[in-house]
Amino acid sequence: MAIKPENTRLLFGLKLKQLRIDKKLSLSELSSKSGLSVSYINEIEKGKKYPKPDKIKALARVLEVTPESLRSPKLSKRLEPITELLDSDILTELPLELFGIDPATLLQLLSEAPTKTSAFIGTLIEIARNYNMSVEQFYFSALRTYQEMYDNYFEDLEQMAERFLLEKQIPEEELPSISLLSEILEKEYHYRIETLDDRNRPELEDVRSLMVPKKGYNLLLMNKRLSENQRAFILCREIGYQYLNLKNRLYTTALAEAESFEQLLNNYFASYFASAILIKRTLLVKKLEEFFALETWQPDRLLDIIYYFHTTPESFCYRVSNVFPKYFGINQLFFLRFNGYPGHNRFDMTKELHLGRKHYPHTKKDEHYCRRWVGLTILKELAEDPGSKGKVLCRAHISHYIGTGEKYLAISFAKNMAPSMKNVSVTMGIYLDPIALDKIRFASSPSLVTREVNGTCERCELFSCKDRMAAPVVLQKKHKTEVLKKALDQLMTE
Repeated sequence: MAIKPENTRLLFGLKLKQLRIDKKLSLSELSSKSGLSVSYINEIEKGKKYPKPDKIKALARVLEVTPESLRSPKLSKRLEPITELLDSDILTELPLELFGIDPATLLQLLSEAPTKTSAFIGTLIEIARNYNMSVEQFYFSALRTYQEMYDNYFEDLEQMAERFLLEKQIPEEELPSISLLSEILEKEYHYRIETLDDRNRPELEDVRSLMVPKKGYNLLLMNKRLSENQRAFILCREIGYQYLNLKNRLYTTALAEAESFEQLLNNYFASYFASAILIKRTLLVKKLEEFFALETWQPDRLLDIIYYFHTTPESFCYRVSNVFPKYFGINQLFFLRFNGYPGHNRFDMTKELHLGRKHYPHTKKDEHYCRRWVGLTILKELAEDPGSKGKVLCRAHISHYIGTGEKYLAISFAKNMAPSMKNVSVTMGIYLDPIALDKIRFASSPSLVTREVNGTCERCELFSCKDRMAAPVVLQKKHKTEVLKKALDQLMTE
């Protein structure tokens, strides 16, 4: 693999600095013995400059190594994790500037304390390996962080969507039809839209859509089992790719894989654009204001809003998370999606988003999520009631997290995903601070039950819980450590 020039400079600087430290030489001492200025050596160690052959010879002589070994990109064992990081696609594919990080500054930080940095990077790599984290999963985590940084709201995309609607002369109170969306793709962007044939290709059975670039046109294949709202979203997302001129793209989301972070980011932008087209922010804000003004919790009213926009509960919750911070001042919330498997009492968290901070209900590897969460109780209800099949259930409660005093309004939707053997729930949790309580009047209503909940069974101190799935081993270990620490402190002061 060819090493980029900036990485070559960095690797040389890291090696030079480590050799200097191993020889117990200060910058001024190395300068005096090599004849190079302190500032010049400092620039080399920071990866900003690469010395000429005669200067490499001078440095190698003082450090008692050969010029060839000093020039070699191979680092010592202590610094191997940094080499692994630089050789990976992460630094080149991930647009660090999106996160407010100057790539040059990052490289400089790596050179400041190379051994400690190497140990830290090695730890991260080891954690990733232990959890089987692929590069794609890293990209997904980075994308989620990017969304959270901006409160999942992007004004420029909102304006682009509104400009599109204005250009197509779609009245504010109307939603674009599938026929109109198909016509735009076919006539303006040279698409051909056909049904995905999974009879001849059964391996494509679970693929919702597939875009195949052809000579002179784009072929969009759509699964025949898609609902109308799913078809509308896919059509709008394709329009988003074209209207926003996003070239580097995913051709299907079925594999949940991406060659680069840019592909995932562009898919998110196109999807955001699609949501803004189908669920106009002006209409959504108006309907949410009316719903929040209710004195009591009325789930049917909320479902009516979802049906009005011809969307799914998941898409609706994501769209609500876009407008909450800007239009309601609510920026402390989370979004969770769970898969439930009837008869197995098994629940997998498959998606999460946190705005404002990391909230209590979040991914915990190899632990049992609190069975009192509404996102899980609704799945249990769906599995136990045959009459609920095909329906969208909507439930809510106030989640009071034990030992914290914090409360959330948790609203959950669930539906059977036939013909698959799983049910899916999506939950939006709104932290009930004074702003949220003022905006959402029914949040203070007695019609909402308050439930004592926790994160996972392994961390829960509610020992009388009848829904417990595991012993509180993490909590017990924490208490044991605290007792030991207290005893050691007493011994030290006696």
